[in-house]
Amino acid sequence: MDKIVHKNLSVNGISMHVAEIGEGPAVLLLHGFPELWYSWRHQMLYLSSKGYRTIAPDLRGYGDTDAPPSAASYTAFHIVGDLVALLDALELEQVFLVAHDWGALIAWWFCLFRPDRIKALVNTSVQFHPRNPSVSFIQGYRSLLGDDFYMCRFQEPGEAEEALASAETTHVMKSFFSFRGGKPIIVPKDVGLKALFQDPSALPLWLTEEDLNYYATKFEKTGFTGGLNYYRAFDLTWELGAPWTGSKVPVPVKFIIGELDITYHVPGVKDYIHDGGFKEDVPYLEEVVVMEGVAHFLNQEKPEEVSEHIYDFIKKF
Repeated sequence: MDKIVHKNLSVNGISMHVAEIGEGPAVLLLHGFPELWYSWRHQMLYLSSKGYRTIAPDLRGYGDTDAPPSAASYTAFHIVGDLVALLDALELEQVFLVAHDWGALIAWWFCLFRPDRIKALVNTSVQFHPRNPSVSFIQGYRSLLGDDFYMCRFQEPGEAEEALASAETTHVMKSFFSFRGGKPIIVPKDVGLKALFQDPSALPLWLTEEDLNYYATKFEKTGFTGGLNYYRAFDLTWELGAPWTGSKVPVPVKFIIGELDITYHVPGVKDYIHDGGFKEDVPYLEEVVVMEGVAHFLNQEKPEEVSEHIYDFIKKF
């Protein structure tokens, strides 16, 4: 870890913190919510030992990267714009792209917007979401799972922030990292979002106190609004993304998801992944891996296995 180099670069009008280690073909790693570059620490060390240059930014709104105040500044267009500018700043024409959670959503858009910059994609936890021209992303979730689905509850500025501030940041992070199971997160208003962040009895086995404290220290400094704004800009991305309706993902793809990931148990997702819809929208999808007994934060829960999956795919190119 001590050999990982940290720097801030000016990209797309913001200062972006970037962690980097290794030499060789470049691999760009995108984290999710509520995470940081640090989520890829294991993969960075593994892939750099295999002859790759690994690059993991704190995305817009996270960690030591700037956090513009308006939720309208967090569309996929803004985030992909940041990443294209990052590649330009690093003088990289193309990269292998690896992503998780919200990073995975951004990665799909990146491949639609600028496939010329992507050699291949290893995406995890969140499948492609084809754009429905009639129903926005959030309205689609409201129709499918109701107003109490957590993404819908995150839409109101301040509500989630108040709930997150009601508990110690270490407890909040521990709660997020402990989510496992076979159903979406539904939080009735009479229960309140605060119920999500009760301190679990123990850390997940794959997370150390040092890891937990790294995340907590950063989020105590920044708060969670930057990450929440991705959810709040979801429908603006849908609106602006109209020209890409029906577009196929035109790069080679490997997809990995945990059997116990809550995203895998959203109604319709398993059928989409396994019954042909996914392959239709992502025609160069080469492999789908379902990791048995693994939950959402698979790159940290099973770091060596995920690292090997990534390496086995990108080494072919």
